[in-house]
Amino acid sequence: MKQPLLSPEEVGRVAVLLGGASAEREISLKSGAAVLAALQRRGFDAHPFDPAEQPLEALRGFDRAFIALHGRGGEDGTIQGALEVLEIPYTGTGVLGSALGMDKWRTKQLWRGAGLPTPPARLVRGAAEAGPIIEALGLPLIVKPAREGSSIGMSRVEAPAELAPALQAAGTYDADVLVECWIDGEEFTVTLLENAPLPSIRLETPRTFYDFDAKYRAGTTQYHCPSGLDPADESALGTLALEAFHAVGGAGWGRVDVMRSREDGAWWLLEVNTIPGMTDHSLVPKSAAVAGIGFDDLVVRILGGAVR
Repeated sequence: MKQPLLSPEEVGRVAVLLGGASAEREISLKSGAAVLAALQRRGFDAHPFDPAEQPLEALRGFDRAFIALHGRGGEDGTIQGALEVLEIPYTGTGVLGSALGMDKWRTKQLWRGAGLPTPPARLVRGAAEAGPIIEALGLPLIVKPAREGSSIGMSRVEAPAELAPALQAAGTYDADVLVECWIDGEEFTVTLLENAPLPSIRLETPRTFYDFDAKYRAGTTQYHCPSGLDPADESALGTLALEAFHAVGGAGWGRVDVMRSREDGAWWLLEVNTIPGMTDHSLVPKSAAVAGIGFDDLVVRILGGAVR
């Protein structure tokens, strides 16, 4: 059941955590600024807090924290653990779920153990010979750092000679690199809010895949919401996304990215985002708008997870 929106009096002083030191700092600053403006428009006593510029001890005196940090240090359980120590309630997923959700490899292992569909993959640490990987997974492949977001460091591999450079590129962001079977089909994403899925979005880009530029810079990406699925498929996708989110310990709000195979229509889980973007290009606000939830209401409802 939908919870009533919070009043500023219920909440107290709110720190909007933004920026940080990860590779996604630029996006986090934009997400945090949008969240901060929404809370202030609604009369909340909200203030920006950049952990890269202020000691965490300075959070004492705040009553709640809205986490708008992306990537390592903010989305991986680190800041959640610090807030637990400081006894400051915060938005979104807890320490364990955040750490698992940030780690694509361990997320995939959990999903496999739960019987959920995710593309075959291998974890590579350091240099690796292309032959055994390609023999096991085939071509094409997608190569990505195991613990980065926003498609940073990702490459599509179509020929054996392309694998080593792709591993090297991903390895500049993380010593652990995920090599995954490429799923030929359409990409969907599902927002989870207050334990329920919002309308799915089908993503369409002329680029090779939905990479960093397609997400944040290009004006050619198309977002279809409603996604065009029939009611039965929309319901099945929402159920799968919610199950995948819960499997890694997700809570409050988040997003699950999924591919649908062009060959047989099967769903394949790609990854979970426990602190999705909240910029003007971001997917969660688009899905919420189709569900009749304006941006300011969305932000206040997410903040409710740090109170209730």
